[in-house]
Amino acid sequence: MFRILVADDDKHTRMLLEAVLKTENYTVFTAANGEEALELMDREHIDLVVLDIMMPKMDGYEFTKILRESDNNLPILMVSAKQLPSDKRKGFLVGTDDYITKPIDEEEMLLRIKALLRRAQIVSEKKIRVGDVTLDYDSFSVTRNGTSQVLPQKEFLLLYKLLSYPGQIFTRIQLMDEIWGSDTDTGWETVTVHVGRLRKRFEGWDEFEIESVRGLGYRAVKKV
Repeated sequence: MFRILVADDDKHTRMLLEAVLKTENYTVFTAANGEEALELMDREHIDLVVLDIMMPKMDGYEFTKILRESDNNLPILMVSAKQLPSDKRKGFLVGTDDYITKPIDEEEMLLRIKALLRRAQIVSEKKIRVGDVTLDYDSFSVTRNGTSQVLPQKEFLLLYKLLSYPGQIFTRIQLMDEIWGSDTDTGWETVTVHVGRLRKRFEGWDEFEIESVRGLGYRAVKKV
């Protein structure tokens, strides 16, 4: 059961968000400002924070900054009426993972929370599971029904990246920069070559596939 902390100085907002999150079977804690939130986190294990920006005593920016400076990578979703690009940019610069604006679209908020929790679990476990398939980052291995194969490093990192964000399109340049490094002398065509190798390696597997998106790049699609 995931445990979520809602920090907002508006009592009605806290009550609303608590009710919405409980319908999804989350355990919910609430705080009226950043100071209360930090004190609560000293007593309780928290998996994710839904955080307002404008709060008394300690605002959302300061709260996030304190967490990140202490190397705490807890997922944070900022929720604010502040809609200017500069406000969002400041939020991301101090370390928030995502940002949505008020009035809150409850369905969008829940989807973003699920995505953040999934990514946090991937980071902490260094494993991705797709049906009967497990990708293990520490060993660069892919296991299916008890049978494992170790992939070449670049192939594994490419597959791991795509399956970490199923459905999201990545350009060849994005993938090159992240996996091969922005200073590599290798051309982006190598991404196409590695995708081809992955497709051949996992041909006939029902759990996932790598799709080409014409004119854009590639995305992984989970089928289970």
